[in-house]
Amino acid sequence: MPEIFNPTYLNIIRAANYLTALFFAVIFYIYRMKYLSLFCLLMFVGIIKGQEYEKRRYIIQNDTLPYRLLLPDNYNPKKSYPLLVFLHGAGERGNDNEKQLLHGSDLYTSDIFRKNYPAIVVFPQCPKNSYWASVQKNKTKKLEKRYNFEKNLKAFRTQEVLELFIYDLEKSYNIDSSKRYLGGLSMGGMGTFELVTRMPNYFAAAFAICGGGNPAWSKTLSNTPFWIFHGDKDNVVSYHFSKQMFRKMKRFNKDTKFTSYKGVYHESWNNAFKEPNLFSWIFSFKKSI
Repeated sequence: MPEIFNPTYLNIIRAANYLTALFFAVIFYIYRMKYLSLFCLLMFVGIIKGQEYEKRRYIIQNDTLPYRLLLPDNYNPKKSYPLLVFLHGAGERGNDNEKQLLHGSDLYTSDIFRKNYPAIVVFPQCPKNSYWASVQKNKTKKLEKRYNFEKNLKAFRTQEVLELFIYDLEKSYNIDSSKRYLGGLSMGGMGTFELVTRMPNYFAAAFAICGGGNPAWSKTLSNTPFWIFHGDKDNVVSYHFSKQMFRKMKRFNKDTKFTSYKGVYHESWNNAFKEPNLFSWIFSFKKSI
């Protein structure tokens, strides 16, 4: 019998083939589990990001407003708390009650915020076919004139629902009426200027990131300190809108602030959220009752 057909030799070959196959099977398993674990980790992180925010829906007549609610640690219904409402950008519109947490929600779940600024935080979600502000947009115009903010505000259902929603929150939770705050980015920044204009004596302070409004509202806005943020290279919402709002608003309220980010495009919220004094500034203001 030729050497190659020796039973001992064949057994060695079979064993080698088995070990080789086993080796590659183990490698494949590790490789697969690595990415499976990574996938699971990402899914877990995604769940963790929003799990502290309760899912709610505000329904009034034919309108439904999804919103996420974050209560302070050790929430006590007998104790009054500040209220902070945050308005997201246009890309997060819809009714999934998820996307509005994309930008900024992590700030309020941080240990630092929850320890130093126990507050009721709310993220409402704008309907897909609507806008937080009643602004008119014309893409054919130059960036500086692309948005038209009406001088005299008319009835606008999305803003009306927001107002009703906020008033109803006060019926459900013990909110400190001297510490009600509003903020927003992009579309939400526009909505912030407009909502404060419509509710001029309600909020203790507000902040608007890469938004805009009509400077004619400035005197009405004077009851509310504003911190305005914008990147000077913004190619979606012109830097000009925030700059002109600041210049006019500053005449009526010396507490108005403007932070300009040199070389920053539209996503200036990434810079604003890193401002070390953002929350200490906001929560330093109290509304006279």
